[in-house]
Amino acid sequence: MNRSDGGGKGTGGGGVRGAAGGANLLALRSHNTALVLDLLRTAGTEGISRLELAERTGLTPQAVSKITGRLRGEGLATEAGRRASTGGKPRTVLRLVPGAGHALGVHLDRDELRAVLVDLDGTVVAERRAPLDLGAGAETVLAGVARSAEELATEALRSPGAEGLLPPGAGGLRAAAAGGLRAAAADGPGSPTEDALRTSAAEGPGASASKEQARGVRVPGEQVAGERVPGGRASGEGRESPVAEGARSAGGALGAVPTLLGLGVALPGPLDHGRGVLHRVTGFPEWDGYPLRDALERRLGVPVVVDKDTNAAALGLAVRDGGGGGGAGGSFAYLHLGTGLGAGLVFGGGVHRGARTGAGEFGHQVLQLDGPPCTCGARGCVEALCLAAVARGDLAEAARVLGTGAANLAALLDIDQVLLGGRTVAAAPEAFVHGVAAVLDARARREGGHDGAVPVRLAPGGTRAVAEGAAQLLLAPLFGRGDGD
Repeated sequence: MNRSDGGGKGTGGGGVRGAAGGANLLALRSHNTALVLDLLRTAGTEGISRLELAERTGLTPQAVSKITGRLRGEGLATEAGRRASTGGKPRTVLRLVPGAGHALGVHLDRDELRAVLVDLDGTVVAERRAPLDLGAGAETVLAGVARSAEELATEALRSPGAEGLLPPGAGGLRAAAAGGLRAAAADGPGSPTEDALRTSAAEGPGASASKEQARGVRVPGEQVAGERVPGGRASGEGRESPVAEGARSAGGALGAVPTLLGLGVALPGPLDHGRGVLHRVTGFPEWDGYPLRDALERRLGVPVVVDKDTNAAALGLAVRDGGGGGGAGGSFAYLHLGTGLGAGLVFGGGVHRGARTGAGEFGHQVLQLDGPPCTCGARGCVEALCLAAVARGDLAEAARVLGTGAANLAALLDIDQVLLGGRTVAAAPEAFVHGVAAVLDARARREGGHDGAVPVRLAPGGTRAVAEGAAQLLLAPLFGRGDGD
């Protein structure tokens, strides 16, 4: 590796230091490339010059030239024209090539599946929507995800004569999605991420099973006596489990699709984002312990990231141009009301998942101790009260309950704004935005705050905000925008 690629004037920060205090040069190089990629992305079609890139990243002009040279060579950046300079010859302007990479985002709701295919710019290029019962069993759900993903990717991305080969740059991007190194596309052939990618491909779909077993993670196809999987009988009852069925049918159907980086899946929690393992999904406890990420990776042959629906939507909003989610440095709560109720929290531009990735279970704060039972097992939860009001057509009461929960959250966290989304909100946006805002306004007046109430807005993206955010689970880290805690 050329050490000068990491030579910058202001690239220090968390995540690029080695255990002994020295710079981790591969991480630093990826970090610097992510800075450049993000500026190319946000510059849009007008582009940005190398001098501007150096000024805004704090990197040396030489480092910027090497990074942009690699990005151009791998098809990730291209010239966007020339711009007059204050002296000397006109500056060459560069821009991102959005079609050089794509990601799939899937929103698994309790009663439907929505899938989108987006390019590096986050623009939706194809979309699918289909009914789906989340309680129908693992094989049915996995088959629905695989079918939608394969239809979107193959119809939009396969080209005649492509022979399934990745174009320049796409292999490194996919390695970044798989290995968590930012912008590994810039590392090129022979890099650790490229080597790891080739090794993984050579080992085949079952290569990671022993590693996962060693870490104590249940892997697709692994059976434990008496264990149940969603929709299946105990493994000792003489029938192959749906997990094993999914593994047995694995063909890596998407692994050869050009430019596809991977698949992001968002669904109701709680779940373990780091391991991609589901917990007792509210209303569907049979999913507890299911390794959804591994099952889909083995079936589809591409990297998969799993997160809660609200976290995915919050991430998508946080990376939107123009600060649609409060701006890169802002804080906000995204409240999602659909078949359930939850929250995605963003602080300082990053999604807050908590120590056990369980933050945001907003719908299960108890407002009424003797209230109606909730699917979580408690009584009087915000979700139960809100959905009951929606069911009887009392949207004003539903908005008041939601506003009460939102006011508690705003007072606890002192956030900049509240964003509302989800199918139920989308069906009556004014009723919910005005109703929730009224509760926050009343609370602000009682407390005598000088800055007024926390503003309440309708979240951009509409009903596909979660699916778009799911795709950003793959894309955002490539641009250095995937950090959170």
